[in-house]
Amino acid sequence: MSKFVIEGGIKLKGKVNIGGFKNAAVAIVPATLLCPGRCIIENVPRIDDINVFIKIFSELGADAKYLDDSSILVDASDMKECYLKNGLSKKMRASYYLLGAGLGRFKKASTLLPGGCDIGRRPIDQHIKGFEALGATVEITPEGRVNVQADRLVGTKIYLDVVSVGATINIMLAAVYAEGRTIIENAAKEPHIVDTANFLNSMGADIKGAGTDVIKINGVNKLTGCTYRVIPDQIEAGTYMIAAAATKGDIIIDDIIPKHLEPVTAKLKEMGVRIEEYGDSMRVFYEHELTPVNIQTLPYPGFPTDLQQPMTVLLSSLKGESIVVEGVSEDRFKYVNEIKKMGANIEFTKKQAKIIGTPLLRGTVVQATDLRAGAALIIAGLVAEGLTEITDIYHIDRGYEHIENKFMNLGAKIKRVKDDDL
Repeated sequence: MSKFVIEGGIKLKGKVNIGGFKNAAVAIVPATLLCPGRCIIENVPRIDDINVFIKIFSELGADAKYLDDSSILVDASDMKECYLKNGLSKKMRASYYLLGAGLGRFKKASTLLPGGCDIGRRPIDQHIKGFEALGATVEITPEGRVNVQADRLVGTKIYLDVVSVGATINIMLAAVYAEGRTIIENAAKEPHIVDTANFLNSMGADIKGAGTDVIKINGVNKLTGCTYRVIPDQIEAGTYMIAAAATKGDIIIDDIIPKHLEPVTAKLKEMGVRIEEYGDSMRVFYEHELTPVNIQTLPYPGFPTDLQQPMTVLLSSLKGESIVVEGVSEDRFKYVNEIKKMGANIEFTKKQAKIIGTPLLRGTVVQATDLRAGAALIIAGLVAEGLTEITDIYHIDRGYEHIENKFMNLGAKIKRVKDDDL
């Protein structure tokens, strides 16, 4: 097993390039299975979740491989069914998109229940509701296998009881080939919803309204291969924005869409962080002592839940009190016990954290409990006095491409070491 060892106290300086959006890529890559042809997906982050999909595709009879560091070729021409026998689906949350893609193309699909980060109960009831509304039957076996099947899929109106990114995308995937029109009401509006819809349209789908709360899908008879470029990763960009503020640094972040970062930009400016935008670049720099703010995570365009943990670390290093309310995920404060080991003063429940900031975080051994918590602990290590060791960094590798290299290029003293190297 590997770990990160970080020496804190360095102000980040320099430039960092943002890669393709993890949350978009893990929807777009399985969506290629809808097409009995060749698709090239560009600007794909080289992360473990994508590597798992490539292994899954091999078992399903599709060909998938990297053409270079950031482009993937998927050819699903020879794929006959979407029945995943092994437990690879349990390695990540996004594997549930195989159900929508398989149902859409083959009218049936089967996988084990998805895995992913332990951040509370994340049911797939809205996914099931959507599949059933389109005419499918859904069975979950005692062993945790999900089977979906339909004689035919027929477009209909589907109202989501809660705003769900995963359900919105999965219903879009299944509805692409459905007869007639499907309308998703109370749809999620995140940028990766729009990106997935744009990709599907590039293959020949007819989807309108993505990015609003009403999405309309007119079913089509066929899709064809295409070349498509994934949008930049707003969560990766936000992570570096917060890291710059926490370390009192001065960095330029390239290859971004500033619009997608507005909730983060607004909160950092409210704290006193200086931010200058230049087209698809942004300068984030520290000028004077920052003031704490209150945060509530919400579905897009609210403050993103995936940046709650890094922001909590930043707030814990400032003088003063703040409240962070988690309005999306059920149980996303487990990691707080890890930063408390470093001296953070935080009281928390499943939904809320009360922070009394202290500028005296101290390095120690901590465990990455999930993907975004791992990124937050890196920021804590960069701020803390002394050495910080972060274990279970495989969580971080699921969603951040070359994270230690990017931080090192900004001047951070961080290295990846294997236990037997110590």
